Amino acid sequence: MRKLRVGIVDLVSKGPTKALYAKVMHANLASIMPQVLGAWCEEAGHDVSLVCYTGFEDLVEELPQDIDLLFVSAFSQGAQLAYAISEMFRQRGAVTCIGGPHARCYPQDAQKYFDYVFGFTDKAVLNGVLDDCQPQRPLGRHVTAETQPVSLPGVRARWKFIEPTLQKAPLFKIVPMLGSLGCPYTCSFCIDSVIPYQPLDFDEMRDDLRFLAKKMKRPIVGWHDPNFGVRFDDVLGAIEEAVPPGTIEFIAESSLSLLGEPRLKRLANAGFRAILPGVESWYMLGNKSKSRNRHGIEKVRQVSDHSNLITSYIPYLQTNFVMGLDCDEGPEPFELTKRFLDASPAAFPGYSLLTSFGEAAPLNLEYQQEGRVLGFPFHFLNNNHAMNLKPKNYEWIEFYDHVIDLTQYSFSKRAVWRRLRANRGGIPRLLNAVRALSSEGNGRIAYYTTVRDKLKTDRKFRDYFEGETQELPQFYIDRVKHDLGPLWEFLPEGAIEHDPYAYIKSTGGAAPVQARAGAIVH
Repeated sequence: MRKLRVGIVDLVSKGPTKALYAKVMHANLASIMPQVLGAWCEEAGHDVSLVCYTGFEDLVEELPQDIDLLFVSAFSQGAQLAYAISEMFRQRGAVTCIGGPHARCYPQDAQKYFDYVFGFTDKAVLNGVLDDCQPQRPLGRHVTAETQPVSLPGVRARWKFIEPTLQKAPLFKIVPMLGSLGCPYTCSFCIDSVIPYQPLDFDEMRDDLRFLAKKMKRPIVGWHDPNFGVRFDDVLGAIEEAVPPGTIEFIAESSLSLLGEPRLKRLANAGFRAILPGVESWYMLGNKSKSRNRHGIEKVRQVSDHSNLITSYIPYLQTNFVMGLDCDEGPEPFELTKRFLDASPAAFPGYSLLTSFGEAAPLNLEYQQEGRVLGFPFHFLNNNHAMNLKPKNYEWIEFYDHVIDLTQYSFSKRAVWRRLRANRGGIPRLLNAVRALSSEGNGRIAYYTTVRDKLKTDRKFRDYFEGETQELPQFYIDRVKHDLGPLWEFLPEGAIEHDPYAYIKSTGGAAPVQARAGAIVH
């Protein structure tokens, strides 16, 4: 086997940004698997350079030079940027690979622009590509393991890749860790809903925590588990055994159903300072929120009481909501969320527009069978800049009116001030203020307002949302071109578009008549 020069690019940002929130947080959002690939490639005897792109670097200058093999990790919002990078390196003679959420959700599209497209990735799958390392044209190879890997290199093994990225974080530095893979819940729209839950090695977790306690002064660990604490006693036992209370601070995404008061006390004592549970809907998904058969205002009261209990122990709480679910109708879902914010002022609301990410979940087949999926460029599929599903119970203008109204309510001066007063600790207050004043608050209000106004005044723009034309509005083309900058010239022809019905076709099914007629598919 020849020794390869391997470049790895972790696309946290889809393009340049000046957003204050991005400056504070993007370096702290680095993915774990690019670091894992780096460790595995070095273990196999290859030279590795890794770049985490946060939106503040000169990407063309930062990209690794003179390499044989390039790996790009991207969410779908970074797909057009990833495609352009791949083309640039292919022209230089490199073999290119893509992994991460986009490769899992849209493998057929990614195969057009990369030599290898990774699904589930373990060491055996990676070594097969390292051994082969040949251009695959005109269509790349889709390589995948049957399941998630049973073990991953920990923080100690990944440290040489973690440390340079943390140096880009100006305010606080969050070290990424994993305690488990998969999820025990079956939320129909979630990419982890079909992945069996699997805890990782607790001995390695203890070793990593002890390693971090020596490397950094009061480090912060961000758990990347899809749902942290499913095996609560085992996980907390490992943490408590590894380091004394107060040595390390922790951030985790968990479900409300796991967060009873005895556990909250234990989390607080262990150093947990932020929890991000999903509420998602006031009408469904009650198992995750511990609300079971409660719906509407009854669920609001229950979740609000629970949220206030959490913030009495944990300083920072982000509650996540999905807007535009099929169970929603009229103004009530949005008004209920306002009532929740009134009753739980310390909770920061995280809003997502319902989005169908290709093969991410079986529910997406139903959306495609119904002919509701729109072909918005991947660049806008970040849960906020485009909703690629025609709402079931709303007209587009009506929906955006509700979204704008709720966002304005959530980030009004009154709401921000109440949130700051209710928060405990300097970092939670500062982070909530930054998020309100930056892209999540004022930025989204301005963007949603622009989209709503164009829906009202621009017939061609509205027709695209309605699926009556395949012509992408210039508004979106201009944004992609601006964000890609000098890499725009490398974007392959046709790569700004994709077939939103590729998933159903890959199963042997057919797109609905309206999609096959060309009204939606590009």
